[in-house]
Amino acid sequence: MVETAPRLEDGTPFPTLYYLTCSRLNSRLGTLEAEGRMREMTDRLDSDPELAAVYRIAHESYLAERDAIEPLGTTVSAGGMPDRVKCLHVCVAHALAAGSGVNPFGDEALAEVGEWWRQGPCIPAPTH
Repeated sequence: MVETAPRLEDGTPFPTLYYLTCSRLNSRLGTLEAEGRMREMTDRLDSDPELAAVYRIAHESYLAERDAIEPLGTTVSAGGMPDRVKCLHVCVAHALAAGSGVNPFGDEALAEVGEWWRQGPCIPAPTH
């Protein structure tokens, strides 16, 4: 996972702060997205006010982390927060950066994919 600057080189705001760099983890999360997990999570936001409140706190945490680097003057975060789940990759990257218990959908997606990706390097070194 990497953290990027909140602005592009030309000064354009770039609200996404965290990116996953493990192609294997990205692929597995893409599979979850294709299976409709984001829609299911968004539906739960509508029916579970406690979950919605925790996700809003995750959004506020994300904004605070980004604004600590450079304030953008916007409440747009990433991944659809706080009203929907638009990108599991963003939720997982945020969960990894902030730690467990901050982004509930990032934590949930990480639990679903399991720990396999934490074993050794994400991309094995080439053998010669």
